[in-house]
Amino acid sequence: MQKEQYVCTICGFNMVGYYPDFCPFCGAPKEKFITSMECSAKYKVKVTPVNEKITRLNSVPPLGFEHAAYRIETGGKAFWIDCPSCFDTSLKPADAIMFTHHHFLGASNQYRDLFHAPVRIHKLDSAHNICLAFTFDVTFTENFTELGIEAFHIGGHTPGFTLYLFEDVLLICDYVFLRGNGMQFNPFGPQKETRECATKIDRILQGRELNKVCGWNYVSDYKDWKERFDHLFRRG
Repeated sequence: MQKEQYVCTICGFNMVGYYPDFCPFCGAPKEKFITSMECSAKYKVKVTPVNEKITRLNSVPPLGFEHAAYRIETGGKAFWIDCPSCFDTSLKPADAIMFTHHHFLGASNQYRDLFHAPVRIHKLDSAHNICLAFTFDVTFTENFTELGIEAFHIGGHTPGFTLYLFEDVLLICDYVFLRGNGMQFNPFGPQKETRECATKIDRILQGRELNKVCGWNYVSDYKDWKERFDHLFRRG
């Protein structure tokens, strides 16, 4: 029998099997929660092309802080990077759901059951308290490549933070925020570690011929993004 599930309308976090007084992610009171069924009735997932092989998945209307997930089609399979907060059964199936980190688990447990898709996350993030009600089929510890998707463990913002590269696209979620004409490191989480681990990002990106960056709430031209990142990295 499927566990009861609630969604925080402030941040979009899904609470599986319990109804706390406060959201375990953002601290919002329980008056801000709705059931997963109510969420599915009110919100849908909009699919927006990034290029021929990648699409962006967003809840509409925006749900809480609202983050984007991304679908990559390669080698006859479909992979999600991160997961929408609302459960929309009209979406095309995914063969696997992979995470940058544990903040954007969304309705992954429901999509896992719907698509029979294994869920993968770095082992260091799988151990966090807010993950205990979620099912992970693979907890990886090493960098890997699958059907052209490259996964690199970065750490910093969260212990298991992982960025992905596919062809000419960088998928980096919320490691950095775009602010006006500039950029800042994610202000939530350990600042010292976030800045220090950006060295790994800089090293991975050296010599890459990239075109776009897929972030937590944006798709950006890589050249512009990299100029901002280089300025932030040198300053940091």
